[in-house]
Amino acid sequence: MARPAGAGHRRGPALRGARRADRRLLPLAGPGQLRAPRSQRATGARALPAPAVTAEQLTSAAPSTQIAGAVPASDPEWYRRAVFYELLVRAFQDGNDDGIGDFPGLISRLDYLQWLGVDCIWLLPFNRSPMRDGGYDISDYYSVQPEYGTVDDVRRLVEEAHARGMRVIMDLVVNHTSDQHEWFQQARSAPDNKYRDWYMWSDTPTKYARARIIFIDTETSNWTWDDRAGAYFWHRFFSHQPDLNYDNPAVREEIKNICRFWLDLGMDGFRLDAVPYLYAREETNCENLPETHAFLAELRATVDSEYENKVLLAEANQWPEDVVDYYGTPERPECHMCFHFPLMPRMFMGLRREQRYPVTEILERTPSVPPGGQWGIFLRNHDELTLEMVTDEERDYMYTEYAKDPRMKLNLGIRRRLAPLLNNGRRQMELFYGMLLSLPGSPILYYGDEIGMGDNVYLGDRDGVRTPMQWSEDRNGGFSRADFAMLYLPPLMDPVYGYAACNVSQQRRNESSLLHWLRRFVAVRKRWPVFGEGSFEALDAANPSVFAFLRTLGDHVVLCVNNLSRFAQPVELDLRRYAGVTPVEMLGHVHFPRIGELPYLLTMGPHGFYWFTLESVDR
Repeated sequence: MARPAGAGHRRGPALRGARRADRRLLPLAGPGQLRAPRSQRATGARALPAPAVTAEQLTSAAPSTQIAGAVPASDPEWYRRAVFYELLVRAFQDGNDDGIGDFPGLISRLDYLQWLGVDCIWLLPFNRSPMRDGGYDISDYYSVQPEYGTVDDVRRLVEEAHARGMRVIMDLVVNHTSDQHEWFQQARSAPDNKYRDWYMWSDTPTKYARARIIFIDTETSNWTWDDRAGAYFWHRFFSHQPDLNYDNPAVREEIKNICRFWLDLGMDGFRLDAVPYLYAREETNCENLPETHAFLAELRATVDSEYENKVLLAEANQWPEDVVDYYGTPERPECHMCFHFPLMPRMFMGLRREQRYPVTEILERTPSVPPGGQWGIFLRNHDELTLEMVTDEERDYMYTEYAKDPRMKLNLGIRRRLAPLLNNGRRQMELFYGMLLSLPGSPILYYGDEIGMGDNVYLGDRDGVRTPMQWSEDRNGGFSRADFAMLYLPPLMDPVYGYAACNVSQQRRNESSLLHWLRRFVAVRKRWPVFGEGSFEALDAANPSVFAFLRTLGDHVVLCVNNLSRFAQPVELDLRRYAGVTPVEMLGHVHFPRIGELPYLLTMGPHGFYWFTLESVDR
């Protein structure tokens, strides 16, 4: 296969085809909504009637730096204002009726993502794979899983997304490969094979004894014996996923070449999978090692010197004081973005306890990020709701509250979608989305959660949260016209979450639906750069059930107030510094009483929230 050409926005000279021709063949040398009439209850505003929302209100809230309908020619910090949307290609839309989602099907649904307000699509792994771990076991980095399409289909997806003003990033599994990858097959064939040193081998399974086992439900060791190789190989995840050896310069260069390949096709960046585990050293826990940061800085320098406006997003499921190191420093930057894993479980914990402290405590211990850095925040994703970064007592509490059925547990987490976790409670989902869209960081939506899709705990591993997207009441939920038995996974068909009751088509026809509600709040967020770039200040409310904070960017100040209780709650806020300012609710443009010298009193509806702009009398 010839190396595809593409618009990668290269800054350096183009690499010659002879240098990086088909690397799949040996020798592998390189490469509200205010819901009329209930909107005020949805956001907590119960005392004043809300006006109908108009298109003018949605588009006149504040000047925006984004250009509708086209990717900005030069916008190096686009990711700080972006709304991301995570999806599995095989789960989104089947374009050829074989029961498996593919790139042509995904392209046919891009108008929907544009309508929703998505700025960037995050594609889970789509490279060739035996699919023993949902594609995270890659056997060829330079090709596409045949059922999904071709490299040309990927290029067309990127071009079509760009034409609609959306970017596309992809998962890049940098820690390990599949044991079916040609590199590993060559490595195990003989001790003197050039690929032997691309992986980590040992005569005994006792090295790196302080490294924890991550998949405790399936693995008993980080070492697995290989009969053909006559040695143990190292793996931090499944035993069919041998770790790459980053002490080998050829491995590091190959990862850079893989990045070049996809960036040349027009990809806008990568979510770097499992980056804390790239290196292993004795007498350490083999996580967050200095060598890992050195390589990420090297990779960032390569991307920045050869391309423009790209993003690297680190998946580092660690405590925030460790994660912040993955941004690097202004002098030696690493990743542009990092996930904030500990925040998400504490939102669920705070909701059940009806107290803000689980959330505020983790935010207090979160260091500030360097200039240009951004957190990636989310409610749910393709994995289990991870409980690695909580205490043992907190984990037991979460299991008791959210995983009463043992089938809902997986490793150190809970394999459930957002809506079932919240008992399909509309107010609770709105509250969570309100916090997701207003807290520091760029929000990441998981496909189907915008309509309140459910899960299937009877499916193995994490497949229960990876079922087909539900587009309509039609056959197979509009996902595919294939025979039901041919589908990669069965669609949901229960009376609450099944596709007959919960689908995009139905909710688009109903302007009071969760989908329309979320779209309108996404639109407000996109009009106010303060949400993506502004500072964060938590307010000390006397009522522990109320979580209030300020977002500030220049002259723009936004006050966000959230009620984590299932009951109505009063709250008094010290806003004296804004005396004379009139709070204006951001979606319905309702003017609240002017702030004075006395504590500012609000009454919050059950699981209600407000977004206010604090506008002066003159403005």
